[in-house]
Parts: sequence; structure tokens; C-alpha cells
Amino acid sequence: MAPGPIQILVVILLLLLLFGASRVPGIMENLAKGVKSFKKGLKDDDDPKAVSDETKDDN
Repeated sequence: MAPGPIQILVVILLLLLLFGASRVPGIMENLAKGVKSFKKGLKDDDDPKAVSDETKDDN
């Protein structure tokens, strides 16, 4: 079940109250970097041609 517009608005207001308007963009930027890193890690795990650092050291 997807959140409705009222629920999203409540979450945004709570973020603003807890962290202040000046810190929220930095928090969102760090969250986006984490998501991108996570997706990149998943993509690398699925790629059969990708070689891990451990395998490179053994050769």
C-alpha cells in the first residue's frame, strides 16, 4: 500500500521540525548517495564478469 499525499506531507513536516530546514537537504543528499552506492553494489554482484579484489590478489 503506497503512502498518500497527506502522509507524505506529515513526514516532511516532521523532518523539518526535527532537523530544521537547513539540514534537510544535506540529509537527503547523503541518503541519495547511499542508495546509489547500494544499487551499484547490487549491480556489481549480479555481473558475472566482475572480479572481486580478493580474486585479483590470489593470481
